[in-house]
Amino acid sequence: MRRIFLLLTLLATSLHAADEKRNVVFIIADDLGWGELGCYGQQKIPTPNIDRLAAQGMRFTQHYSGAPVCAPSRCVLMTGKHLGHAEVRGNMQAQRKFPQFKEGQIPLSEQALTIAQVFQKAGYATGAMGKWGLGPVGSTGDPAAKGFDLFFGYNCQAIAHSFYPAALWRNAERVPLNAKPIPGGKKQPEGDVRMEDFIGEVYAPKLMVEEALTFIAAQKARPFFLYLPFIEPHVAMHPPAASVEKFPKDWDTEPYRGDSGYLPHPRPRAAYAAMISDLDGYVGRVLEALEKAGVADRTLVVFTSDNGTTHPGGPGTRFHIGGADPEFFNSTAGLRGYKGSVYEGGIRVPMIVRLPGKIAAGAVNATPGYFADWFPTLCDAASLPKPTGLDGESLWPVMTGSAATPRAKPMLWVFPEYGGQVAVRIGDTMLLRQKLNTKKPGDWEAYDLAKDPGEKTDLAAESSALIQQAEATLRQEVSPNANFPLKIPGVND
Repeated sequence: MRRIFLLLTLLATSLHAADEKRNVVFIIADDLGWGELGCYGQQKIPTPNIDRLAAQGMRFTQHYSGAPVCAPSRCVLMTGKHLGHAEVRGNMQAQRKFPQFKEGQIPLSEQALTIAQVFQKAGYATGAMGKWGLGPVGSTGDPAAKGFDLFFGYNCQAIAHSFYPAALWRNAERVPLNAKPIPGGKKQPEGDVRMEDFIGEVYAPKLMVEEALTFIAAQKARPFFLYLPFIEPHVAMHPPAASVEKFPKDWDTEPYRGDSGYLPHPRPRAAYAAMISDLDGYVGRVLEALEKAGVADRTLVVFTSDNGTTHPGGPGTRFHIGGADPEFFNSTAGLRGYKGSVYEGGIRVPMIVRLPGKIAAGAVNATPGYFADWFPTLCDAASLPKPTGLDGESLWPVMTGSAATPRAKPMLWVFPEYGGQVAVRIGDTMLLRQKLNTKKPGDWEAYDLAKDPGEKTDLAAESSALIQQAEATLRQEVSPNANFPLKIPGVND
């Protein structure tokens, strides 16, 4: 009898331990700037739900995306490989290399291992709702082939420029939405710009949020990994009129006519604020769903952005791409550069983590980290074994109160687009080069981020030893990539 009792006790303990495995909800905003949240200094756009998340958890002040643009940043996140090793290093459409696919971006290979696959193998329910960008449906980079039981959203980044698309994907099923979809781009040089001309029937973001809430409710009895790459505030700007009307009419003195790409809008500043406000509302609904399901106390919630805010438009316009106005909102909070750039404004992003009882509430942490760190970090958070060959370093000890230790390797970015750029952060110094794909590649630049986070004073002339170290790091850490080649002078030329 005693042996039976012990066996039953051990079985009950084992089942309880299984029930208490940590969940992960990983939320990524799209093109959200460093200074576009209240908890990071934003003054004009209220973000109460994300601010509350920061008050309940830990806010990081030196966190970086995987890349300055969407697809490669998500590749770094999903695979734990920095841009020197990542398979996807740019936003190339799949059709350029794989003509059989009519939409989607260059796919991850069959060999690429994602964090979702590790969670799925460990018995987690895995879901993704939002924008994918790492391989068309039916390719080796299909979300279903990369560890997700359920994907619902935009497979293709280009289609995600429209918030009223013809269809979304639920795994391999194309789900029709709008009989008359609203395209993601149009110019209107003359006449009245009317909001209603660019609003369709079915607003895709709301459906993706509802799918996420359904997933949480359905999977509350088992551990789950939920990836939410929401599409706000990436342009085009056509949020619901009710969201726009929340913001002052006197903000906008002129309409945006589409001259910097994407869609026109009569009230571009209000529309941009509405997108961030709506995003904040989605976060609030997700947090509420975790509470309702009774799993909030054992769910690690992460909020971040895939890169910095939208970059300037063409000559002759004050608007940034898609009608955004980062100067009005102080979107970079003093950082230099925007999306598409390896300056701080292009890659330093908000990052907040919450796990009640494990991560201190209201904490602010200046430990540097980047998207390559998430694979090992999430493995540690869920007590899963880490695969070999990851480039990142776990931030879990820092999140849970241990003292920060110096990084074993510098952080690095190898970005062949937007002229060709590289960056290496060594300690507090960011070293970078631009225009590598031009006839006159730029020289090395060096900035002391501890004293000069706005990167105003170039210290390259007195940083020869650090430049040599950066070049040595790149020689060691950059592997060839036929789809995304980049010649780096002194490294691989």
